[in-house]
Amino acid sequence: MAYQFTRIAVKIGSNVLTRKDGSLDVTRMSALVDQVAELHQHGVEVVLISSGAVASGRSEVKPGRKLDPVSARQLYSAVGQAKLINRYFELFREHKIACGQVLTTKENFGSRTHYLNQKHCMEVMLENNVIPIVNENDTISVTELMFTDNDELSGLIATMMGMDALIILSNIDGIYNGNPSDPAATVIREIDGGKQDLSEYVQTSKSSFGRGGMLTKCSIAQKVADEGITVIIGNGKKENILPRLLVKGSTEVCTRFIPAAKPVSSVKKWIAHSEGFAKGEIHINKGTEEALTGPRATSLLLVGVTAIIGEFEKNDIVKIVGEDGIQIGVGCAGYDSREAVTLIGQRDIKPLVHYDYLYLD
Repeated sequence: MAYQFTRIAVKIGSNVLTRKDGSLDVTRMSALVDQVAELHQHGVEVVLISSGAVASGRSEVKPGRKLDPVSARQLYSAVGQAKLINRYFELFREHKIACGQVLTTKENFGSRTHYLNQKHCMEVMLENNVIPIVNENDTISVTELMFTDNDELSGLIATMMGMDALIILSNIDGIYNGNPSDPAATVIREIDGGKQDLSEYVQTSKSSFGRGGMLTKCSIAQKVADEGITVIIGNGKKENILPRLLVKGSTEVCTRFIPAAKPVSSVKKWIAHSEGFAKGEIHINKGTEEALTGPRATSLLLVGVTAIIGEFEKNDIVKIVGEDGIQIGVGCAGYDSREAVTLIGQRDIKPLVHYDYLYLD
C-alpha cells in the first residue's frame, strides 16, 4: 500500500485512549498500535505522542485523602505512565516492533542544547527501527512549567523532527463549521495554513480527561502548517483511521491544514515555538519594525532599539515588540541584557538578533 508520507508524528488524545469512566481503553489502544505497526512495516517512520497517563493512573489509585490538583496529577501520572508504556511495549512486541519511552518537559525545549539532545535521541531510535513514544513528564511538570497540552507538545515534536505530517487524533472527525452536535454542521475539509480565522467555528470546551480543546488544536495546527508541515485532524475512534487518512488519494473525512510552500530552517522552527520560553523583550522603533517586516531579510540592529525589558543571557529567546506595544516576533539574543542596554542606539556592531535567529509572527 502506498502512503502519502514517509515520516509522521501521531498525537493520540486522552479522549481517544480512555473510556467514559476514565479507565484505559485497551481495545482502542491495541487497534491504534496495529495501525502504527502497519505503517511502520511499510517504511513509514512514526513518532507517537500519547496522552492517557493521568487518566490511566486515576483508574488505578484511590487516594486516602483529597489531593490538590498538582499532587493528584503527579500521583496519577507516576502510576499511569508506567501502566501506559508497559501496555504499549507488550502490544508492539506482538508485531515484533520495539518501542521506547521519551519523557520531556517544556524546559527541555527552551534550551537549544537540550532541544538538540532530544532530537538526537529520537533520531537514533528511528534509525534503529524503534518507535519513540513521547509524553510530558507530568511528575515534575507543574503550573507554569507545563505544556498547554499534548497538542502543543506534538507540534514541537513535529517541527523538531522535520516531519512530513502531524496527525492529531481526537474523538470527532475534524474542525466543524458549527457545533459538532448540530446535524447541519459539516467538517471543514481543508484549511490554508495560518490564513483562515477559525474562531467563529471552534468550540472552546476542553476535553473530558485532557487539558486541551479544539481551539488549541487549531492554533497549533496553523502554526505547524505555516512551517511547511501538513497537519491532519481526524477521528481516532474510527476503525483503521491512520491508514485511511494516509493512503495516497485518501477521501477520508478529516480536516487537513495545507502546509506553506516557503522553507523554514530548523533553527527558525525552534525559535517559532519558543515564545513561551522568552526571558525578556526588545522594543524597537517604527523604522526598524518596517525594515524587519519588509521584503528583504534584515537583522535586528541595536541602532533601532528603544528599550530592553527584563533580564536575559546571550542565546536566550526574547520577544520583539513594535512601537505600538504589539509583539512582532521572537528571536535568539546575540548579547545578554546588561551588555545590550549599554549598546542601545549604536551603529556598526553585530546585530542584537541575527536574521538567521529571528522569527516574525
